[in-house]
Amino acid sequence: MNDDSLDFLTEILETPSPTGHEMDAQRLWAAQMKDLTDAVKCDAYGNTWATLKAKGKDVKTLLLDAHADEIGFSIRYITDDGYLRVERLGGSDVAIARGRRIRFMGAEGEVIGVTGNTAIHIRDDDGKNPKLWELYVDLGASTREEVEELGLRIGHVGVYCDGPMLMNGKRLVCRALDDRLCGFILTEVARKLKEDKIKPAWNIVFGNTVQEEVGCIGAQMLTHRINPDAAICLDVTHATDSPGLDKGRYGDVKLGKGACLCHGPACHPKINARIELAAHKDNIPLQHETSGRTTGTNADSIFRSHNGVPCANISMPLRYMHSPVETADLDDVDTTIDLIVAFIKTLKKDDDFGHSL
Repeated sequence: MNDDSLDFLTEILETPSPTGHEMDAQRLWAAQMKDLTDAVKCDAYGNTWATLKAKGKDVKTLLLDAHADEIGFSIRYITDDGYLRVERLGGSDVAIARGRRIRFMGAEGEVIGVTGNTAIHIRDDDGKNPKLWELYVDLGASTREEVEELGLRIGHVGVYCDGPMLMNGKRLVCRALDDRLCGFILTEVARKLKEDKIKPAWNIVFGNTVQEEVGCIGAQMLTHRINPDAAICLDVTHATDSPGLDKGRYGDVKLGKGACLCHGPACHPKINARIELAAHKDNIPLQHETSGRTTGTNADSIFRSHNGVPCANISMPLRYMHSPVETADLDDVDTTIDLIVAFIKTLKKDDDFGHSL
């Protein structure tokens, strides 16, 4: 990972991309992919994809998917005395929402406020988490009119202010690592393919899709559009190496030990086997997790598209998901890039990941 790549990662993490309002980050991602692929496109809702075209006719297509959106809040109500009441945008955790700074994207630009946190000395809640409707945001305004003069109205959205921080030289901390980190990995895969002059036997579509946090919606749109022959969904999964987590209940996933391959109904065993072989051949670390029903990722939308798309789900271990201090290991980023490239190198023109009798 070179300095330019790290600068891009910092920039795209600093850029708000709440669900339904992803385009500022998407434009940055598209600009990064422009010189690394053959074509970059965008659809009506902001799904953005870059295509690396293989030579020849009747070439199959591999979709590599990550999602561009992050959790946040939207304004539900403005009180007469200038406070905001909010709605969750995706899976925002109310338990940690008090006493935070939030950047709202208003009509006149960004407006920063704080979620109120009544001092523990005068709070009578027995330490209970607040209800969503009990949260309020203080903008320093005294009237509804002052809020409106700041350029805010009902429906405007915001995200936490917390930007990237490097902890102990290798652990990256930031809001929105879920899943901006995997969108970054896609750009680095494209870079490595170009710099190493690797010519894939399949078309590779790098998809940075929208609205995953509210139902894996963008991936459904893009998969329907390009109708890939196979797909790999890149997302995050829960690292279980922090205190208080029962591995018998949640599995054993560690930071710094490589990406995590999911096994379950949505995850095609033939693609999984190829990924495992590629990891073994190139000595790339790989962890495993199981999903008895759904993966909770875009894989759930991708695999059931059209007549069924053979799909794998590779996830980055992440501590403290859906919080302002999501934490990942940069070694996992590097080895995940290597893993995806190693898989692409195994592809042959006549490969077929579907089952046959």
